[in-house]
Amino acid sequence: MFGRFAARFALVALCALGLAAPAEARFWQCVTFAREVSGIQIHGDALTWWGQAAGRYDRGQAPRVGAVLAIAPGGRSRLGHVAMVSRVVNDRQVLLTHANWSRRGGVERDVLAVDVSPAGDWSQVRVWYAPSGGLGTSTYRAHGFIYARGGAAAPSMLDRPAPVLASAQRPAFTIDLSAERAVADAETPNR
Repeated sequence: MFGRFAARFALVALCALGLAAPAEARFWQCVTFAREVSGIQIHGDALTWWGQAAGRYDRGQAPRVGAVLAIAPGGRSRLGHVAMVSRVVNDRQVLLTHANWSRRGGVERDVLAVDVSPAGDWSQVRVWYAPSGGLGTSTYRAHGFIYARGGAAAPSMLDRPAPVLASAQRPAFTIDLSAERAVADAETPNR
C-alpha cells in the first residue's frame, strides 16, 4: 500500500516539476523576441516591420550588431521574419539571434545567415536551418536592416540564458558562396 502511495506521489511530483518551466523556455514569436533583444519597439507581424521602421529608425543594407534583419514574406515564410544581428562575420555573413525559425517557438543564438544576392546588397539571404544542419534549401528576399537607436542591442535580454536547439551547432564562419550565388541567380524574384 505504501509503495503505491509513494509511486503516485512521485508521479505527481514529476508532473508538477515538468510544468514549472523558466521564463526563458517560453514559446517565442520572432517579432516578440526581436523586439526584446534589439530594443527596437515595433509591433505587428514581421512583414510590417520594414514599413513601420521608416521615419522611426534608420534603415539600410549594411549589417550592424544589434540591427534587425527584416525578411520579406515568401516561400515558407508567409508573414516574413525578423532576426537580430549578433555578430558581423564579414560583408556577406552575419550571425543571427532569433526565434521561431528552426523550431516553432524555439530560440537560436549566433546562427549563420549569408547574403547570396548578386549585388551583395543583402536583398537575398540564406539562413541556417537546424533540421537540415546547414543553410537550408530556400533563398529569402530581404528588405534590409533596421538599426537600433544607439547601435546596441538590449543587453538585459542578451545576458539571459535561452534554450538553444541541441542540433544547432555553430557553423563555420567561412563558406564558398559561389554555389549559393548560382542558386540565387537561377531563382526568380517572385517566389
